Amino acid sequence: MENNQNSHINAQQPVHLHKVDFFRIFWRSGIEQGSWNFERMQNLGFAYIMAPAIKRLYPAGDQRKAAMKRHLGFFNTAPIMQSLITGVVLSMEEQRANGADISDDTINATKTAMMGPMGGFGDPIWLGTIRPVLSAFAASLVLSGYGIMGPILFFTAWNILRLVFRYVTQMAGYHRGTDIINLFNTGIIKYVANATSIFGVFMMGVIVARWVKIDFAPLAGFFGGSGGNLMGKIANSSIDVIAPIILTLVCVWLIRKRISPIWIILGLFVLGIFGYFAGILV
Repeated sequence: MENNQNSHINAQQPVHLHKVDFFRIFWRSGIEQGSWNFERMQNLGFAYIMAPAIKRLYPAGDQRKAAMKRHLGFFNTAPIMQSLITGVVLSMEEQRANGADISDDTINATKTAMMGPMGGFGDPIWLGTIRPVLSAFAASLVLSGYGIMGPILFFTAWNILRLVFRYVTQMAGYHRGTDIINLFNTGIIKYVANATSIFGVFMMGVIVARWVKIDFAPLAGFFGGSGGNLMGKIANSSIDVIAPIILTLVCVWLIRKRISPIWIILGLFVLGIFGYFAGILV
């Protein structure tokens, strides 16, 4: 009876989230994993993010407690992609506060349905492509003599990209509501993931060709006859192109075999010293 009365009141006096609420939620999303736990993972962070909306939408104390309890269930996804889920949930909570027949199970089922695809989509894109490309580009600036500009560029570009993406997807989720889930069935996630992967491979190829170098000793002495010098130059040029590619692929293979990057760096260091004293590298 009490729920019906609340629904009737909300229907007569609709409540809506304000711009300041979206802004507060957006900033809170950046520390979602500050209270990460092994039992329910990001649930405390998600409830913390939703708190401004719950305070706005539900005036009664028991309603607020129920709403917070609703978002304390298990939740885990790629942190940057969480904002899209937050937007959809904000839309559902606003509709529920205005009398829509949306149950706790419906909200939790929506979160569960989205967090898997968003996790599988977000980590390869942001952590597996965008961040490594930005890191490599920043490192190339340092190697080119630009010094501190490399780290500054990485810090600025990374934060602008992720913050703009978070806010845009939060608002897209809010305006589209559960209709945005239909996008999952169009294959758009697969297309975007493939396009980003291709771009990442392309950029890493450019970086390898530009910055990965192995200086071999001249090979002219290994070729006899009057054309030895020419053959040695051709051999050196070929090796200078092929060796960096092979070295990069070997390092990638070792990383995929879960070899620590620290051990790989130490191995390259030892290999360089050995090659120098053996007369192979200069």
